[in-house]
Amino acid sequence: MNVILIAGGPAGELPDFSFFPEALYIGIDSGTLVLLEKEIQPAAAVGDFDSVSDEDYEKIRAALPELERYPSEKDQSDTELGLEKAMEYQPEQAILTGVTGGRLDHYMSALHTMFKYQQEFPATRFLLLNNQNRIRFLKPGTHLLVKDEQYRYVSFYPFAEEVGGLTLTGFKYPVTDEAVPFGTTRFISNELLGRGSVTIQSGHCLMVESSDT
Repeated sequence: MNVILIAGGPAGELPDFSFFPEALYIGIDSGTLVLLEKEIQPAAAVGDFDSVSDEDYEKIRAALPELERYPSEKDQSDTELGLEKAMEYQPEQAILTGVTGGRLDHYMSALHTMFKYQQEFPATRFLLLNNQNRIRFLKPGTHLLVKDEQYRYVSFYPFAEEVGGLTLTGFKYPVTDEAVPFGTTRFISNELLGRGSVTIQSGHCLMVESSDT
């Protein structure tokens, strides 16, 4: 099962939802309105809803009568509340979108929260997605990849700690047993030729798949 979480980022950054016809949707704060405008019934919605008008909040309540409104002053971000709710459905994949536009502190918070949940729920694959990028974390081991024409470029960054023993096969620029230190730009904008693999010996690697348009 795919669970897709929609936050309140700019509508222009959102991916094409038609790629996920069987998905279950969760609205995060004003992202719930985006779902309702697209005539998608959310399975749940979370947040303090301080970014919506009273009129819009009543629309959300009408669609979700059992909605719980969280206080604006709380220890968890709305995004973390959304991921917490998503895990109740035990998804194979949790996709977070609507978080990369607007405030960069919100984007960084979402990225770190996703990393935390990926560590706590290794059986679930977590993705951060917008209309131009797909981001996920790779743990030590070998990961098989298949070229996706939608995402031409593939970049690798260390996250939380230096990555050791990076090996890339099936890429335009192959790599064998390299360290990926903080601050390097050496491992960006590679291209997968067809089928390939990414192997990591240690650390956690942030993989960003991107397109120009």
